[in-house]
Amino acid sequence: MKRRDVLQGAAVLGASTAIGLPHIWRKDANLARAANGEIKVGVLFSLTGTTAIIEESLHKATILAIEEINAAGGINGMQIVPVEEDPASDPATFAEKARKLVLGDRCVSVFGSYTSASRKAVLPVFEKRNNLYWYPTLYEGRECSKNVVYTGAVPNQQQDEFVPWLIQNFGTRFYLIGSNYIYPKEENNYCRKLLARYGAEVVNEEYVPLGHSEFSSVINKIRSTEPNVIFSTVVGDSVVALHRQYRAAGLDPEKMPMASLTTSENEIAAMGGDAAAGHFTSAPYFMVHQSPENERFVAAYRARWGDDKVTHFVSEPSYFQVYLFKQAVEKLAPSDISPPTVAEAVKGEELTAPQGQIRLERENLHCWLWPKIARARSDGQFEVLKDSAEWVAPVPYAAYPDQVCSENGLQQS
Repeated sequence: MKRRDVLQGAAVLGASTAIGLPHIWRKDANLARAANGEIKVGVLFSLTGTTAIIEESLHKATILAIEEINAAGGINGMQIVPVEEDPASDPATFAEKARKLVLGDRCVSVFGSYTSASRKAVLPVFEKRNNLYWYPTLYEGRECSKNVVYTGAVPNQQQDEFVPWLIQNFGTRFYLIGSNYIYPKEENNYCRKLLARYGAEVVNEEYVPLGHSEFSSVINKIRSTEPNVIFSTVVGDSVVALHRQYRAAGLDPEKMPMASLTTSENEIAAMGGDAAAGHFTSAPYFMVHQSPENERFVAAYRARWGDDKVTHFVSEPSYFQVYLFKQAVEKLAPSDISPPTVAEAVKGEELTAPQGQIRLERENLHCWLWPKIARARSDGQFEVLKDSAEWVAPVPYAAYPDQVCSENGLQQS
């Protein structure tokens, strides 16, 4: 072999090492992390921009779990080191920051995102580089990736009991209002299917831009169509504006309530309890849920971030998914820790979360959860009116019964 060939080969290897080889996690890199006694993970939630109102609390719940695990000795003696980035509520920035965390920081997993738009933006990064993304938000389903752990609710876990309950208690005429991106549109697609099944109807369906704050025309349409239920998938700051303008218009939740999949204690804290009182939300977790695990979670969250802070149905999975990560990594030798081995190790894992016992389904990497229906109170909390008798399996393609997400990928049933 010529000296020139040797030098060229070394140069190529050095460049490849510097940028990180796609699809390959070198064992020597894993040994280096274990030798340093550290496991690097990314934390990718917006601390600025329109969805910061909710994402900041997801960031806080994630950091709390990491700090608790580290204080208890870490994972097999190794400390979790969070690399924190602010994607500023912008999908393009999410993708940019994700590439940095995966390629530059070489994180073994990344916890992040609230909107489906941001998840869709980072998904190619994790699939191309065979890394692992942990997504804690309720979402629309219709996704089957081996590179995402989904710990929030999918449509069947929020709507299957909620929609018939609303019809029974308020009537058959539904007005669908959502933010203009994939999540509200897919949730409303599933809602329409349920309404048709139960003989109900949609009197209007419309979408507003993310960050939208002027709902006077929506309020006027609601007055003219007189629905029995306003079914809301509005997100972020817009939730606050919609509720305040509903109240200012003198509409009555006793006669025409808003039924939301996205309004939590966090948004209520921003809008004020009076603006939220009497409206409904369906979710697997509410802060008032009574369990020893939830009492510890709420107490720890407030002790760390302030007595005025609230927990909610997205901060709770942000918290427990870090413990799922811990359980998966505990199964691995330090030299074997990589995104693919963590993804395999977490399949089928169970733990007792604040909401109850949860399990990560092996087939589709979504969680079995405990749906609840609750009414907002003027004190900023909820009253749980209905709690599922059993945990509910995730069906990410519930609106598309000819498709099934399996360990082998998306299958036609």
